[in-house]
Amino acid sequence: QVQLVESGGGLVQAGGSLRLSCVASGRTFSSYTMGWFRQAPGKEREFVAAIRGRGGTLYYPDSVKGRFTISRDNAKSTVTLQMNSLKPEDTAVYYCAALMGGNYYYSASSYAYWGQGTQVTVSS
Repeated sequence: QVQLVESGGGLVQAGGSLRLSCVASGRTFSSYTMGWFRQAPGKEREFVAAIRGRGGTLYYPDSVKGRFTISRDNAKSTVTLQMNSLKPEDTAVYYCAALMGGNYYYSASSYAYWGQGTQVTVSS
């Protein structure tokens, strides 16, 4: 069982930056691929970033590549999403999630554990 708690959301102007953090409970954090997803009102949950258990491989969709950076600290059971050059279309609730293994990291249905979400609002 893994419990995830996100923090760091808020309101920012377009072009600004935010840093989201997710702290996990449990002793096997490094065994999980960690992902970030987002969901805007009326839209499906969207993959944003993922990082393998040992931190060696990162994944991003084109919509955030070059602007967002995912990282993890296994000693602190923490995964972070640094978001730069934010756009109004980045506005959504952002969720941290944990996947045992790493197959289909881009699919929300692959993840067994989810945080409660944190709101990110980007004003134009």
